[in-house]
Amino acid sequence: MPRARFDLIPLALVLALAGVALPLIGSVPTWLTLTIAGLAMGMIIFIIASGLTLVFGLMDVLNFGHGVFIALGAFVATSVLGGMGDWTASASLFRNLTAIFFAMVVAMSVAGAVGYAFERVVVRPVYGQHLKQILITMGGMIIGEEIIKVIWGPLQIPLPLPAGLRGSVLLGDAAIEKYRLFAVVIGAVVLVTMLFVLNRTKIGLLIRAGVQDREMVESLGYRIKRLFIGVFVVGSALAGLGGVLWGLYQQMVIPQMGAQINVLLFIVIIIGGLGSTLGCFVGALLVGLMANYTGFLAPKVALFSNIGLMVAILLWRPQGLYPVTNR
Repeated sequence: MPRARFDLIPLALVLALAGVALPLIGSVPTWLTLTIAGLAMGMIIFIIASGLTLVFGLMDVLNFGHGVFIALGAFVATSVLGGMGDWTASASLFRNLTAIFFAMVVAMSVAGAVGYAFERVVVRPVYGQHLKQILITMGGMIIGEEIIKVIWGPLQIPLPLPAGLRGSVLLGDAAIEKYRLFAVVIGAVVLVTMLFVLNRTKIGLLIRAGVQDREMVESLGYRIKRLFIGVFVVGSALAGLGGVLWGLYQQMVIPQMGAQINVLLFIVIIIGGLGSTLGCFVGALLVGLMANYTGFLAPKVALFSNIGLMVAILLWRPQGLYPVTNR
């Protein structure tokens, strides 16, 4: 049988958006700086949203409490990096990166463990009931934020970049922040890892098959429910990783940061197609680029630009850029 042709149009939208922005900005160095910043922002959003779209794709769960794992990961990073001041203040880039990676591992572990408890206590009783899922997971996020306030306090906490990631590098006349490049690399690693697991491993095959036709996979003798908890834990851990990166991106953390970014996450997964990992990636890049371009060109409409982008894409493709069967 002939193989289905891969749809390149959504990927071309990213290039088209960057191409349209160039003449509007008028300066190549400024455009390059904004583009790298947009890609970095998009990569961080993708890391966070990829776990959410996997959870929805396999488990059919609308987890509005996803934001609490973002904030938890960021606050854990403040404690870890705060205790490694000699490493983050060192002039050695190796020591700086070691501190960040250690903070990421701890944040992912804590977020994954809390995600396990969240699925068992909050999500499991409301499988298949979307309205109750929305209400109970939002309640779980509110409770989670209050617990974070009890542990770390209600005030804003600074999360400065390690010494080796401060400043910029020059690409011609364009100044590119070092941390933006670091975020792009981390996002690319997560994307490649996810694509490898989903496309080259048996577990990935079962996950993709479960997204497409859960009943058929169960009828073949696979206990797909066992994948549920694993996928939820991985999704929570990815949110924790994204929280570390987002906190360093903003260079400060607040208990409400997860709720604030939740809106962007759902815009991304709606644009990409509910349950689609590749769609989530393309949607995140579009959202990141749009936010940075409009923030420079028209700051007053920057807050609404991504909603306008979502509306335009849904008018063109009502099921998203890469729709998933039965979604």
